[in-house]
Amino acid sequence: MPPTFGWDKIEDIAIALADKFPETDPLTVRFTDLHKWVCELPGFAGDPQASNEAKLEAVQMAWHEEFQDRQG
Repeated sequence: MPPTFGWDKIEDIAIALADKFPETDPLTVRFTDLHKWVCELPGFAGDPQASNEAKLEAVQMAWHEEFQDRQG
């Protein structure tokens, strides 16, 4: 993962969320919480105001894919 990253690094965000919240099913996370969690990730340097529903949905789906891969 790059030392800092923003909203354009969907896969990096998804992996970081899967690492930080390994037991959390991404489909159960509200977008308000997802936004907060992404902004709190170490190295996240994106503008919190640059987020939108489409970006959060892309993060959620990438995280869900990572979550499923890890569940076996």
